[in-house]
Amino acid sequence: MHYTKNMDKRLPIGISSFEKIRREGYYYIDKTPFIAKLVSEGTYYFLSRPRRFGKSLFVDTLKQAFLGRRELFEGLYLYEHWDWSESYPVIHIDFGGGVVQDAKDLVRWILFKLRQNQSQLKITCEEREDYRNYFEELIVKSAETYGKQVVVLIDEYDKPILDRIEEREKAREIREVLKSLYSVLKPLDSYLKFVFITGVTKFSKVSLFSGLNQLQDITLSSKYATICGYTQEELEAVFGELLTKEELQGVRCWYNGYSFCGEPVYNPFDVLLYLSDREFRPYWFETGTPSFLVKLLFERRFYLPEMEEIIASENLLSSFDVDFIEPEVLLFQAGYLTIRRFEPTLKGPVYYLGYPNKEVRVALNESLVRYYTQQGGSIERLGHRVRKAFDAGKVEEFGEILKNLFASIPYEWYRRNNLSEYEGYYASVVYSFLAGTGLDLVAEDYTSRGRIDLVVRVDEKVYIIEFKVMDGDKARALEELKKKGYEGKYRGRVSEIYLVGIEFDPEERNIKTFEWERI
Repeated sequence: MHYTKNMDKRLPIGISSFEKIRREGYYYIDKTPFIAKLVSEGTYYFLSRPRRFGKSLFVDTLKQAFLGRRELFEGLYLYEHWDWSESYPVIHIDFGGGVVQDAKDLVRWILFKLRQNQSQLKITCEEREDYRNYFEELIVKSAETYGKQVVVLIDEYDKPILDRIEEREKAREIREVLKSLYSVLKPLDSYLKFVFITGVTKFSKVSLFSGLNQLQDITLSSKYATICGYTQEELEAVFGELLTKEELQGVRCWYNGYSFCGEPVYNPFDVLLYLSDREFRPYWFETGTPSFLVKLLFERRFYLPEMEEIIASENLLSSFDVDFIEPEVLLFQAGYLTIRRFEPTLKGPVYYLGYPNKEVRVALNESLVRYYTQQGGSIERLGHRVRKAFDAGKVEEFGEILKNLFASIPYEWYRRNNLSEYEGYYASVVYSFLAGTGLDLVAEDYTSRGRIDLVVRVDEKVYIIEFKVMDGDKARALEELKKKGYEGKYRGRVSEIYLVGIEFDPEERNIKTFEWERI
């Protein structure tokens, strides 16, 4: 692997132009070996990765390679591993810019993009109004004019749908327009040299890529697991001179951990922003508000502690569609959960999903608890207090903070959303509240005696928490904790163990019983 390394170079924050990066002295991590591999192994590819993960830069790098611009690749792997005697006409459609309002707006956008490509290719198409015929004519005439097969690159193929995902009918209409556009590729195999399509979500072939059976999905291919993002080796080789050992540890905790069935990678956007600002912040998370995801989790009555470990099949992870969106699928494809490990089975691989890193865990749960409780700035103040309480071993204060949290939730919120039927609501609020503070949590922790609802570990102190919803007047949470003997897992490993039993009264909409014991 080749690396570009120079203290005088600049950080390519938000830059997806390969030419600009190479000509104007920006840092660049060499991903060109993947280009050689893709072209040698196939023709039609699909890649899904979270937003701001380097997809657009990779697509533009592909474009420059096929255009034969060898001078841009000097010092990189592809410079000596590519047939530069050949160049090809490239059609590049990028849906990343702007926000599509509806299907008619999308058609106008597609026609505009096709006209741009026609101008760059210096050809003239007769069709100007029907986008499907226009696209087909553009491909065929490009091949005939240049005497070469055509390269088609489609970036952020799904963004028009995601722009209107909360308006389901508009999203369906947009999906049909895109489906018609992509269907043009199927019968044109003899005219096509290479096709590469990227996006955030992975729609089923039936819903969006109908008939395009030759499309090879490399999203979860271990061979291409690091095609986007920075590996540990790449980070240290290119940016190591800019980071102290302490910073490297912090960057790894905050921004590493995305896995696509291979070596984990860093979110490049986060790394570059940290190197610019020198402050650990949820840079990536802040660039996209997951309001639709948060509402979906709430509407589906999702038990939030389960996000520590979700088990999913390959079919589930590839089943995103407008008509029925599974929360687990959206969490994974949007980058809020990643693959921690996977196991082969006779029915296909089983994936174990979890948070990739501290950034996502903290920032997502902050958003969740704000929505679930309809609270604003008070969440941050209570979070600061609860961290101090855990640090000092003040369990009673922890209980008072939780009571204040639930007491501040508007009654109208309970009534309008019928929260009495949301069995996991109270535990979900406590979990997200604590996770949003950055505390070290383990939800649904396995022991030889069963599963602990929640464990909080602070230095040499462990808090083992059991949740119950009131059934009559008897308090049972602490009593059950003591009977189950969960603390045995932690004896000898920490200096202080606290058992905490919390019971919620759905009629009073607050904690009825808060009991604890140090053992």
